[in-house]
Amino acid sequence: MNSLLGAISKFALAGTVAAGMIISAAHAEGKTVRIGFQKYGTLILVKAQGLLEEKLEPQGYTVEWTEFPAGPQLLEAMNVGAVDFGTTGEAPPIFAQAAGAPLVYVGVEPPAPKAEAILVPEDSPLQSVADLKGKTVGLNKGSNVHYLLVKALEAAGLSYSDVEVAFLTPADGRAAFEKGALDAWVIWEPFLAAAEAATGARQLADGTDIVENREYYLASRDFVDGDPAAVDAILEAIDKVDGWINENHSEVAEQFAPSVGMPAEILNVAVERRTYGVEPITPEIIAAQQAIADVFFELELIPTAISIADATKEGKS
Repeated sequence: MNSLLGAISKFALAGTVAAGMIISAAHAEGKTVRIGFQKYGTLILVKAQGLLEEKLEPQGYTVEWTEFPAGPQLLEAMNVGAVDFGTTGEAPPIFAQAAGAPLVYVGVEPPAPKAEAILVPEDSPLQSVADLKGKTVGLNKGSNVHYLLVKALEAAGLSYSDVEVAFLTPADGRAAFEKGALDAWVIWEPFLAAAEAATGARQLADGTDIVENREYYLASRDFVDGDPAAVDAILEAIDKVDGWINENHSEVAEQFAPSVGMPAEILNVAVERRTYGVEPITPEIIAAQQAIADVFFELELIPTAISIADATKEGKS
């Protein structure tokens, strides 16, 4: 089955490897921390406010920022030494670890079960997850919502094999959903709020009482072992911005709008569906992430069983 590497084109991977070799050489010559971020999330605001530069300058660091389209690409860059620190959802680090990436879980955001959901068209006859039996459901393969579907079906007394799954990127999934090619679509924020606003789609279920849907902060093993104080400083800066987000949702949505390319009113819905604040990696967090990894292995989405504990500060080095 495809691993994380199989999800990325050979051309993109070659470019990432080449970039990683160049950047790694530059990194060795000075104290530079390379931060990977995506179009939506706390790190955008940390970058805008210059907090990492402020925190790390006393330690002799400069900061380089690189935007990635999604978590898998960000973690592939970390795998080849081009990124020291970044953030993704629950699923990408599982695929990355299965592909051999030397990553470490260093922090986590609170659960956000309402930030992903199973959608059906406004006029769909389907009224519950149990009604999905024999239906076609679209989702992004190996993502957080893949796990949501598995657990939601289980809670409704169905198995994964009771539905036909169509693997689609968010953009392709939205198009197929609007054309009526899907009976249901499993998607996360901010695509969830955007689809609801544009199509009137209904939720059969979100993650409440089913999954946690957390966001993780990850760093390379070399960075964690080499400068744990710098890792702590980054997490402190993120937590400071998280606190501000919790008190200023409307302003946050306005700031996110240009980078995400969605109206602020839609992004405000997405922001309201979660809380923010960096939490430590605990045995309970490790166990929850291990449960996801075990399900992905059982579904043959990753080629080998992995131990999440190996990817912690106290794990294998």
